[in-house]
Amino acid sequence: MENLLSNRKIIHVDMDAFYASVEQMDNPLLRGKPIAVGGGEARGVVSAASYEARKFGVRSAMSGYLAKKNCPNLVFVRPRFERYREISLKIRKIFFEFTDLVEPLSLDEAYLDVTNNKKGNPSATLIASEIRQRIFDETGLTASAGISINKFVAKVASDYNKPNGQKTVGPEEVISFLEQLPIKRFYGVGKVTAERMYSLGIFTGLDLKNKPLDFLENNFGKSGKFYYNVVRGIHLSEVKPERLAKSVAAEHTFSENLTSEIFMLEKLEKTAAELERRLKKYQIAGKTVTLKIKYSDFTLQTRSKTLPYFISDKALLFETSKELLLQERMKNSVRLLGISLSNLNTEVKKTVVVQLKFEF
Repeated sequence: MENLLSNRKIIHVDMDAFYASVEQMDNPLLRGKPIAVGGGEARGVVSAASYEARKFGVRSAMSGYLAKKNCPNLVFVRPRFERYREISLKIRKIFFEFTDLVEPLSLDEAYLDVTNNKKGNPSATLIASEIRQRIFDETGLTASAGISINKFVAKVASDYNKPNGQKTVGPEEVISFLEQLPIKRFYGVGKVTAERMYSLGIFTGLDLKNKPLDFLENNFGKSGKFYYNVVRGIHLSEVKPERLAKSVAAEHTFSENLTSEIFMLEKLEKTAAELERRLKKYQIAGKTVTLKIKYSDFTLQTRSKTLPYFISDKALLFETSKELLLQERMKNSVRLLGISLSNLNTEVKKTVVVQLKFEF
């Protein structure tokens, strides 16, 4: 139970329908309409959906075809990632005015440890409220927040009063909050895992808590211990401001399946050029090249090669991935090719976190 006495104050800030909200803000004609950022063609995928579109069951990662079927009036908008990054940097700048312990998860969400914050404010709840107001004043966009003693509970709480809301789960409330929580709302429990838990009689946090550790490990492997701990309020992962990518990748899904290796190599060269641009932008190089192949039957295959030196230029990326592509015959036509570079030349820096006791 000592973990429940944790004096950490963690905020999870999550922008509301970020990509879609940016598009609606920049184009008044899209406001109030169901929109999806992504491709609406047969092979297109939804990257984000406005709240108007979500009412029709449109969700991220859904195919453009199915999204349009669910919502015939859906408006598709091509993503503008440079614009999203521009606004994300403004938001991140606000975060750093409160604490240096900021761990971005993506362009639209981040963890903040405000235990010992720059404002000297003992209330994480008030800090979250101030951050959300600052984001709205400076970008015109709304954000939601979850506040608690660890990252897991803060993440779950941030989804509770969306959009444009926040929820605080204080130290004394953590156990009851988790016990009453529907299992499908546990962060890390996806649709397949939820169905598996239902079949085992696990519908709420309390049901999960009543299962012994060996039962969970037998049914969920390594994740079993994670579930056993988090439902008891135990999640000791620190907010890591030096969160570095383990790999950098670029990939393309084709409008038509490819059967000719000549066409595959042409696409692969363009993918290598895109990956080079990303690597140069962040001054990253790596040693391990991985080729990702998705076939027309949706099976996935990866092939990797580790070089004795760091690379980042298009020529070497292409030559290595070409070698991987041609090392064996394709078993089927190909719908996607991707190249990733790992074993990077980045160094992980350890951050010392000083925790002080304040009222929550």
